[in-house]
This record gives sequence, C-alpha cells and structure tokens, in this order.
Amino acid sequence: MSRIFEYFVVCGIGPEIRTIDGSKGYHGTACMYLPSLLDQYPPPNHTLYPPPPPQLSTCVLPAGVEFHSSGFDSNDPSTFPRSYPIVLTEGDGSKIYVSCISFRDPVCEDIAEAYRIQANSYADKCICLVSRLPSFSVLRSALEEIFALCFSSTGSRRPLWDVIAHMVSSVPLPTPGKERVLFAIENCLLSVEVPPNDGLPHADISFQPLVQCLDVDNLIVLNEYVRLKYSLLTLVSEYSLLTLVSEAICHLIYPFRWQHVYIPLLFFSGVDYIDAPTPYMMGLHSGVDTSTLTMDGVVVVDLEYNLITTSEEIPPIPEPEFSFLRGEIMKLLYPNVIGIDEMKAGIYSLSEHYPKLRAKPWGEEHDLQLRMIFLKFFATVLSGYRNFLENSTTHVFNSQAFLKKRSRSTNQPTEPMVNCGSCHRLCSPFEGRSKRNFGSDENYNLLDKLQDAIGRGQNPMSVLPSSSAEPEILTVSDSDVGISGSGAKYTYDRFPSNIRTEEQEEKRKQILAAVSNAFEYSGRHTPSKDPLADTLSPLERAAERERMVLDIKVKLQGLWLRLLKLGATDDPLSSFEYGTILALIESDAEGIGGSGFVECISEHIHSGWDCQLTEEQFIAVKELLKTAINRATSRNDFLTIRDALEVSSDMHKKDNNNVPDYVQRHLISLSIWEELRFWEGYFDHLMEQSSNKSANYASLVTAQLVVLTSHMAGLGLPDSDAWYMIETIAERNSIGSKQFIKIRGFLSHIQQLRNGYWGITSMKAQSVLSHALSSPHSKDVKDDSQQPTEATGVGRSWVQSMFSRNTTTRSSSFSRVRRWTSDGGSSATNENGTPRKQDLSSGGQKKLQTNVRVLRGHNGAITALHCVTKREVWDLVGDREDAGFFISGSTDCSVKIWDPSLRGSELRATLKGHFRTVRAISSDRGKVVSGSDDQSVLVWDKQTTQLLEELKGHDGPVSCVRMLSGERVLTASHDGTVKMWDVRTDRCVATVGRCSSAVLCMEYDDNVGLLAAAGRDVVANIWDIRASRQMHKLSGHTQWIRSIRMVGDTVITGSDDWTARIWSVSRGACDAVLACHAGPILCVEYSSLDRGIITGSTDGLLRFWENDDVGIRCAKNVTIHNAAILSINAGEHWLGIGAADNSLSLFHRPQERLGGFSGPGSKMAGWQLYRTPQKSVAMVRCVASDLERKRICSGGRNGLLRLWDATINI
Repeated sequence: MSRIFEYFVVCGIGPEIRTIDGSKGYHGTACMYLPSLLDQYPPPNHTLYPPPPPQLSTCVLPAGVEFHSSGFDSNDPSTFPRSYPIVLTEGDGSKIYVSCISFRDPVCEDIAEAYRIQANSYADKCICLVSRLPSFSVLRSALEEIFALCFSSTGSRRPLWDVIAHMVSSVPLPTPGKERVLFAIENCLLSVEVPPNDGLPHADISFQPLVQCLDVDNLIVLNEYVRLKYSLLTLVSEYSLLTLVSEAICHLIYPFRWQHVYIPLLFFSGVDYIDAPTPYMMGLHSGVDTSTLTMDGVVVVDLEYNLITTSEEIPPIPEPEFSFLRGEIMKLLYPNVIGIDEMKAGIYSLSEHYPKLRAKPWGEEHDLQLRMIFLKFFATVLSGYRNFLENSTTHVFNSQAFLKKRSRSTNQPTEPMVNCGSCHRLCSPFEGRSKRNFGSDENYNLLDKLQDAIGRGQNPMSVLPSSSAEPEILTVSDSDVGISGSGAKYTYDRFPSNIRTEEQEEKRKQILAAVSNAFEYSGRHTPSKDPLADTLSPLERAAERERMVLDIKVKLQGLWLRLLKLGATDDPLSSFEYGTILALIESDAEGIGGSGFVECISEHIHSGWDCQLTEEQFIAVKELLKTAINRATSRNDFLTIRDALEVSSDMHKKDNNNVPDYVQRHLISLSIWEELRFWEGYFDHLMEQSSNKSANYASLVTAQLVVLTSHMAGLGLPDSDAWYMIETIAERNSIGSKQFIKIRGFLSHIQQLRNGYWGITSMKAQSVLSHALSSPHSKDVKDDSQQPTEATGVGRSWVQSMFSRNTTTRSSSFSRVRRWTSDGGSSATNENGTPRKQDLSSGGQKKLQTNVRVLRGHNGAITALHCVTKREVWDLVGDREDAGFFISGSTDCSVKIWDPSLRGSELRATLKGHFRTVRAISSDRGKVVSGSDDQSVLVWDKQTTQLLEELKGHDGPVSCVRMLSGERVLTASHDGTVKMWDVRTDRCVATVGRCSSAVLCMEYDDNVGLLAAAGRDVVANIWDIRASRQMHKLSGHTQWIRSIRMVGDTVITGSDDWTARIWSVSRGACDAVLACHAGPILCVEYSSLDRGIITGSTDGLLRFWENDDVGIRCAKNVTIHNAAILSINAGEHWLGIGAADNSLSLFHRPQERLGGFSGPGSKMAGWQLYRTPQKSVAMVRCVASDLERKRICSGGRNGLLRLWDATINI
C-alpha cells in the first residue's frame, strides 16, 4: 500500500554538538549549531522503506540550531512556533515535500550535563512530515494537530508516538480523481484527495503570495528568466514565501519543467552554492550576507521590494502574445479597473471564456485561471509545433522552419524573427525530442488539446477533466476505537523522544561519556574554571600546568593500551577509548592532547612493540593521527606533525597477501605534506640530530635526504612533487651531481615498488606550495579515475627515467631549480589519462601488451553491464561473431557495444534513445534491449544499431530486462510489475507478475515457464506464466531482496538482512538459511555441477556452501576482496568475481578433481584462485564476466570500463 506520509521526523540538537563552521562542542548561545536527526517513524531499522534524505536535518532548520535561555512566551512573538514547507530534490529529479514546525524545546538533561550547558536552557527543534505527494495543506494540518496534541493541557488518549505511528502507517494514498481519504488525529477529522492525472499537475498551493509580491511586468519577466534557464535567487524574510513562490513559478512554466538545481529554501551554511556555474533556482533568507559572492549572471528577485536585478538581459517576448499575456493577467488581478474601461466601451462581461471573478477574494479559481493564462500563452506561441518534428532518424525539432512560419503568420520580417533569441529559447526544450516522446507525454497532450480548443474557438477550460463524479470515500479507522481503557491522558512538557533501541541508547551514552571525560581532563586549564588562577605566581602556574599535562598523558597512556585490545567484533570508531582520545585531541587548544597521543605511541614503539595492528585498531589509529596532525597544522606545531609522521611509518597491518600496509600511506589527504617549509624544517631537524657529525658533509646531507625521500614515498606523494622538494633542499645545500643521481635513483626505485603493489595514490586537492608554486600534479586528473600502473617491469630503468620532466611545467614552476635533460621517449596514456613515458628501441617504439585495458566512451557512471554469451547468440550455423561482446549502459543515457577482440578500437556502436539513466541490458542473436529510469524499454537491431521499438507501459524505473525466445521481452520495474512484451507487435502481451513494491531482481526459466521476482517487499514471488497463476509467496526475509537465482526446483535469494535463503519451488518452503555474512548479500550463484552455492556480501567475503548428508555448510571462505562483492558468475570449471573496489578474481576448478567430488568436504573446496589482476583506484557499479574467454569487465563511477583478460599473464 502506498502511503501519503513517508516519514515523521524530529530534528534538533543531538549528543554530538557541532557548530555551523564544524567546531565540536558547545561554544555558548552566540553560535549557531548543526541540527541532527533525533527521531523518526518508521524507525531506521524498518525493512520496507529507504531512509530519509541525508540533507533533511540541515534543510528543515536552515539557519541552524540556536540555544535560548527561555522557551515560549505569549508576549514575545520571536518565541512563537513557526510553520513552513520545504521541498527537497533527489538525484533523479523527483521531489520530496516536507511540512515543518520549528519551536523552542528544553535541552535534554544528559546533553546539558555532558556539555556543561546552563540548566533550564532551550534549543530550536523541528518536527516534520515527509511525503511524495505535493499536498501541502494536509501535511500542514496533520502536523499542526500533532503539535497541538503534544502541548495540549487536556492531553491525548494514547502516547504521542503511537498516534504518529498510526497516522504514518495507516493513511493510504488516494487514487487520483477517484478517491477521498478521511482520517482522524484524536478528535480532528482530516481529508485528502488528488486531482486526475490528465489535467494540470497537482498544485496544492496558493499563487496569491507570488502576485502580491511582484507586479505584472516583473511576474512576466521572472517567468521568462526561469523558462530560459537563468540562475535564479529569491530573497525574502519568510521561510514559507520562499517555498510557495518557487513552487508557483515551477507550475507557471508548465508544460516546461525545471530540470536543474532546485533548492527553494537554502540553508545558511550553503550560501557558497550561489556561485555555482550551473543553472539553479534557490531561495535564501534576506538576512543572510551575500556581499562576498560574485553572483555573476544571477537573477536576484527581492520579493519584499518587488525588485529584480541582474547583469543579464533577456530578448523581448514576441508579439502579439506578450500583449495578450499581460492583458489577461491584468484582467485577473485588477478586474474592477479593467471593468471600468470595458464599460466605457459598452462591454459588460469580462470575457466569454472566463467566469466573473470580480469582488471575490482570491481562491482556487484564481489559481486555476492564472495557470491557464500562462498555458494559453505557451499554446499560442508554439502553435503548430508538431508539424516541424522531422520524420528522420534523429527526430529533431526544426526550429528555423518553425520561426520562419511564425514570421509569416505574424507579418514580421523573417530575418529578425529567425534571429530572435527569445523565440529560439522558446523552441529549445523541443530540440532533440523524438516524435514518439511527444505523443506519449501528458504535458504536451494537454498543450495539444488546448491548441485544438483555441483553434475551434472553444472555452480553454473545457480541456480540463470534469469533476462531476463524486469521489469514493475511504475512511481510516482509529486503531483504539472500541477498546476500553483506563481513561488515562498523556501530557508532555516537551516533545517526547521515541523509544530508543539498546544499541542507540548505548551509543548515545558513549558519546556523552567521551564528552564528559574530555571536560574532566582538559577543563582545568580553562581560566574560567579555575578561581585560583589569578592568585597563582608564575612558578605555581607553570607547576600546575605541568601537573595537568602529566595527568592528560597518563590518561592517554591508559586509553591507548585499551585501544590496542579492541577485539575483532568491536567497532573502533564507536568505542569509548576512541571517543575519549578524539575528544582530548579536539578540545585542547594548546595541543597537549594531540602531542601526548603521538608521544604515547612513540614510547610504546621504543619499549619493544612490534607495531602490528588489527584491522579494527588500524582504522581507529589512522583517524586519530589524521585529527592530531590537522590540529597541529592549525597551530603550526611542526614538532607534533614530525613525530606523527615518524610513528606512522612504523605502525602497520598485514593485508591479504601478508604484505604490511602502513598507516603512513593513508595520511596522503592531509595538505601539510605539500608544503615545502615543512620538509625543510624536518631536514634541518635531521641534520641537527645526526650522530655522525664528523662524516663528509655531502654524504650527511644525502643520508638525511634519503630519509625524507622514504617518508614522501611512504605517503604516496606524486613523483614530480616529491622530487621538486627534494631537489630544492639538495640544491640549497650544494651537493654534487653524484649525490643527485643517487637520491633520484632511490626515489624512482621505491616509487616503482610502491606503485607496483598499491597503485598511484590520488591526492585530496591540488594546493599551492609555500613559495607560490603550483603543484606539478596534473589538475585534470580526477580522484575516481586514478589507476595504478599495470606492472612494475615496464622495461624502463631508473637511469633512463630519473630526470624526465614536463618542460612546460619546469619553465613555469621550477625556474629556481636546476634543469635536467629529459629522455626522448614519446608519451602514451595511462588509465588515469596522464602522460606516461615509453621505451624507444633502435627498431622503433615497442608496443607493450597488458592484461587490463581501459575502455573510454561514456561520460557518466556505468550503471549496467552485460556480456553476450555463447548461449544467447547460438544458431544453426554455429557461434556468431558477437559472442563475447560487452554491452554497457550509463548515467549519460547511452548504450555502447564493445568488441574485446579489437584491441585499441573496441567500441563498435553507440545506441542513443533514452533520456535518463540506463539500468538493465539484455540481448539475443539479433537484438539488444535496454531498460531505463525514464520508464521505457528500447529494442535495438544489433547489426544496424537502429532503434526498432520503444516499449512503454511501466510507471516506474525499469530495473530488469531479459530477452526470451520467440521475440519476447520480459521486464520488471519499480512500479512492482513484471511485463511480457511481443517485440513484433510492439505491445505488452500480459502483466505476468505484480509485487507490492519495487522489483529489484528477476529470474525466468523459459523451459518450464516459471518466473521468480523479488525486491523491496521482502517477498520472493513465484509465478507459473503458462498457467497464468501465482504459485508461491516465499516469506522469511526481513529486508530488501537484492539477488535471486533459480535452477530447477531450487530458488536462492540474497537479502539486506545479511542472510541468503534456499527455497523449494515445488513445496513453497524454505530449506535452509545461510547466515554467516556481516553485511547485505548482493549476489548469489549456483554451481550446478556440484550443487553448491556461492554468496557475496558487502563485507567483502566470498563464501562457498555445499550440500552434504548433514545439511548445508560453509565449505570455504575467500577474503581476497576488501569491498562489496557485486557479481558472481559460475561455469563448469571457471568462476568470475567482481567487487566494488575494482578488484577482480578468477577461480578455477581443475577437471582431474571432478572424480573426487563424491567424498565429503571436497566439492566446493575444489575451487582455487587462478589469477587476479592488479587493483586500480576506482569505485565500481557493475561487473560482467565472459568465462568462455576468461574475461571480466567492470564499470566504474568514473565512466571507465576496465577489461581484464586473464589469458594474458603479465
């Protein structure tokens, strides 16, 4: 059941207090603080619904949270609660509507005690109702009833959160135009209904605020700026006006849609977004200072002063449409004035098309009339646009011909009309749209109806659906009606908290305990806390400080030792030890906490500790060292930074190959390493501490530079950055050329060793070095596209490459440094797109073959990937040449076909037709089918790449597609349906399955006609398509089902509840539950030869399960991947695996072992790791395997495909 209310949310001050600028802790009432999400219904552990938007808490309290000394005062309007709506936009463009009430609420006692906040203090709090339905009135009414019920003196019959839970979970979404839902909150009856879908879009707002704030001319100009995609900033002092005006503007540009950044109420800390280079529509409180922003080209609309200012000018609106638009709006807004003029001319009615609105207060009729006026304006301007949709392969809109036609119909010169910028921009939304899209788009259907009505001289209102039929009444009953009780009333002096789970309560206590301990340890050096400070002598004050420093270090020593005892099941970042150490580091202005923590580690190392950390300890230590170095950097405390760098080079963990992974490698994101002055100071310290003062000076300098070089390579500084700083220090100390060559050789050698295993480390940002020299690191390289070198043995010795430099960079940035002659190699391209030197042999350039190729072509993240298998393309002649092709889909809305056999020119074809993200791909001998978030399924000819059919019928994004025999296509969607299509007739044969929520995975057995589908409704559904009946609803999972596999009578499902289940199709029962993972199971696979099961999870583990006489047992665990397992593809003797961190692996089961499978424990254990390529730095969205040719392809968020050919051994 779809519900009106998605969430009830409470936001305010939580246990972790942080100011708007990011400072932790409580800093008094003069600061504003970041709000947190405190409570919600449904709770976070609810299985059926996704969590609220992460930006919700920041947006509902846009100014932040303020502390107050008093609460509500009936004599002080500034203390009154405020009610206002906001609108959030998700990444796919869908809107979330939120009604908010902000008020002052007492600060929780445990928070006040932990942060030493004055007793009886108040802080801003906000309660919100979240919905996908734009019914602002019912959202506001329901929320205000909840608020009044909470603070009512008479109280409520039930606990407040029970009332909230019943309202959120029980009120259904009414069918548009057919139903009206009635529901009650205590004694208040509320109703909600939705207009029909074939009329104007649902707008439950009043347009009166817009026409009250702007005059007619400014209203028309504003509409033009929005429609022509200018950046728009609205200013006013009322939150409600910002959202209502922004929504009204969006409705007045119908049938066009605003598809760019949309933030009607911008939170104050996001004011820098106003300088964004892309078009946007934002609203901001007029009290926020924007004087420091450039706002070049931004249209600023001041609603309080009816003023529009901008540096951009729009071309004039074409006539006679402009005069018509202005006149119609004037009639609507000022009927008495217009009526006087009309009576003088002997006209007694306002209009034959519109009813009389004179002397009536503004209401829904006025809103409708205003919308129809603008729609009629667009219908008139775009009259006959369909005749200029060219019937060609591109289906583009011929704007030149359309404008020439307008010039003839309006008797205006052709050339000015063709060159009219406004007319061109009017046509721009149509260009590139297919004729098929026009015919199925409801927006343009209504526009066409209005154009036809205008042409026939009919009333424009006749195009809207009639509301003569009375809607069906649906009544939501109160859950406690008819239940006798004690008659007790529930009253509150503050908005109550929802019941917390034990885990939530424990985490809250740990956070507050860490804060309280930090105050206990570091509070004594705060002058306001020590009344004797003014009476102490300088010596006494120094002694007191020494005692305080010693006390903190003793505490840190104990916490550090306990931190090293964290177990494998402990969460390091939520432990008491981690939280307390972090609080001591961050709350200490003098740096005692940070330096003391680093000193504890150093002393522990000198006492004989082997410096090896577990995974849990490694995470905690890494984060604590980053914080300590950041704090020391802000104080220019180079001593602490230096010590932290040295201890980080000793502490390590062992990776899966038993190779030490040092903490130092994970500190590269800190900006201090890019500063030359730090390394110069560190070098001077090493020279002062050198014990071999009698040695040759050049040798002494060289030895210390080698130490610096080791740290730079350990951090992963780019080679050019590291060598620039080493070379600068070396030149300052006048060492000879032999020492230069030795140091350069050492740096090249360790960089190659490091990059060969770990890959090239991506820097956090390109910063400026201390002498105003730009970083030599390329500014074009993006973090998510950084890739490692494919092998260390590239045939290039360090002598040949050690002085290679980009000459342009040398001349501009390194003019102070000695110039070296670069080798004469020509440049090639690495995976990250940066230049790379290659060898030149006497016979010419040698082409290196690698086992990993990077395929470029997409401009957005890869979201779908399919491998054309031998089974798909087999025919009577044999295997077709396209077996082994890979087909990819992306957020750039395109589908691309790749031929791995054509090394260097793999891209065979690009298929364009979708206008939103491609989510699913399938193929057969002659066709490719793709499903998209645009709710359509496109069928292409694989050979000619022509678009054959567009299958439309789904009401949500298409999540799964599959080509079947007999020219059929099976599709599943987020609308909960599974449909079968006949490609030859371009129609839906049947809706073969219906789920109660989005379908995320689907399996079909074409031999027996059985369909299995599952998703967000946590049920695996089995249908017999040939018998047209549902066989089973397999219930047992408690969270979303992400993967499903059906083989014969067995169905395997993997879920977000961390379990996989094995079901019997014939019996409709669960045979086994596989529950050994520590995260959601994203993929499951069945090994048919030995009847084994393989599961992959977000915990990075690959588990092999087998059936024996005892039952299902885990026969083998594989831990070579460190991120979520995204794909498992099993054949008879080969198994392909892909993970989210771009790591791939291929497993092999030797044929000679097949004879021994009858023995227990020998089946699934026969799978052995065959080969794995070097991992690259990229986040992967999807993986596909071609086991026949031993190829695995991964698609990354950076738009790159990484094709691994395991038959090439590098």
